[in-house]
Amino acid sequence: MSISRTIARPLLASTFFIGATNALKHSDAMAHKAESVTDKLVPLLQKAVPALPQDPQTLVRINAGVQLTAALGLATGRAPRTCATVLAASLVPTTVAGHRFWEADDDASAQQQRLHFAKNLSLLGGLVIAAGDTDGKPGVAWRTRHLARTARREARREAKLVSARVR
Repeated sequence: MSISRTIARPLLASTFFIGATNALKHSDAMAHKAESVTDKLVPLLQKAVPALPQDPQTLVRINAGVQLTAALGLATGRAPRTCATVLAASLVPTTVAGHRFWEADDDASAQQQRLHFAKNLSLLGGLVIAAGDTDGKPGVAWRTRHLARTARREARREAKLVSARVR
């Protein structure tokens, strides 16, 4: 792993440690903010996961646990692409629920929430990059194309050998 990845992954994960820890400590207050999103999202998700709880506080705790686990994986380099993808997926509802600048009562509050919303979009961009980072190794798409090319080449070679033996 390169030095930049060794430093960048824990730095990117650090905000999720802090945010998830805060969400666990103050899950009741966070649940109130999350209700506007969970009320719309839970019925859709329950079609795929019927056992999904409906209680916003429980969902906030689950989200915080997922973020802590994925942040730990990203920071330590264990399954960093998967962890970055999980963090990105969990960041979207967190941002929409937590930084609703369009509903702010005053300009100062709206500006603060807009700043946090933009910060989370920046984090999302970093996570998208981390999710696609193959650490200098070929990705799955390249490996699949390479395997297909090799298989076609070997099939043509074998066909020529069989054709030459038949004659």
